[in-house]
Amino acid sequence: MEALLKRELGYGSVKATGHSGGGCISQGQSYDTDGGRVFVKVNTKAEARRMFEGEMASLTAILKTGTVKVPRPIKVLDAPGGGSLLVMEHLDMRSLGSHAAKLGAQLADLHLDNKRLGETLQKEAGTVGRGAGQVERPFVDQFGFDVVTCCGYLPQVNDWQRDWVAFYARQRIQPQMELLEQGSGDREARELWAALQLRIPDLFRDLDVVPALLHGDLWAGNVAEEPSGPVVFDPASFYGHSEYELAIAGMFGGFSSAFYAAYHGRVPKAPGFERRHQLYQLFHYLNHWNHFGAGYRGPSLSIMRSLVR
Repeated sequence: MEALLKRELGYGSVKATGHSGGGCISQGQSYDTDGGRVFVKVNTKAEARRMFEGEMASLTAILKTGTVKVPRPIKVLDAPGGGSLLVMEHLDMRSLGSHAAKLGAQLADLHLDNKRLGETLQKEAGTVGRGAGQVERPFVDQFGFDVVTCCGYLPQVNDWQRDWVAFYARQRIQPQMELLEQGSGDREARELWAALQLRIPDLFRDLDVVPALLHGDLWAGNVAEEPSGPVVFDPASFYGHSEYELAIAGMFGGFSSAFYAAYHGRVPKAPGFERRHQLYQLFHYLNHWNHFGAGYRGPSLSIMRSLVR
């Protein structure tokens, strides 16, 4: 690994440190280099390059907003022996604690960034997309992302769509249902999804959804803090509905009332939030069902039953 980093990134010296980590998808190791300390995530799966290229694009997009801190991505490389690796800035992180409220405020700013960008462009030129060139980033008026991103190891369909309801139904839930059909052919899940598809538009009546850049997988294991403030990592980004972000955050704990108070102080709950929150949690339960097995069948079906009543 040391020789690879020297060769591909031009470092003169590379030495492994005692810092390592990993989750259920990839493993990581820190290295001291003459260019600073870096963290290297490694995955041996054949599709790892696609996953890491999506993560690098996600980190880059979040970084450009200047809102919430992420590790600066450096490069995706082929790993020795197969698979790929992602090299990024090393950050000394600890569990989220005193900066929870700051994370809530910064996450809200991330979600509002594209909307504010559009408002700035409108103010400058009267027509979105025809500014005087003072804003470097364009306003995004569709839902999706330029590259495939992965939530876990499963790829997400990020083809651009102008309609959020169609995007979510066809490019988030439907692919998960197709994977379930291939794996277990669960009849009740299939029947519930057929009924739920007809109800989804009602959950968005009179709601104007402006595309927001999302982290995409914001659970407690993907947030931390350093002395100066919060950090988020392992994103699976795309432009979507800001409410989607809070679904997995509420499923596995780890976020305090201070986090939510700060967030909703900037992004208030819209009417119907609770039902849509269930709908967004459905994706993550289905995704966990496809990743980890039938232990997630119960909550997946329970949400669908609730939403079709």
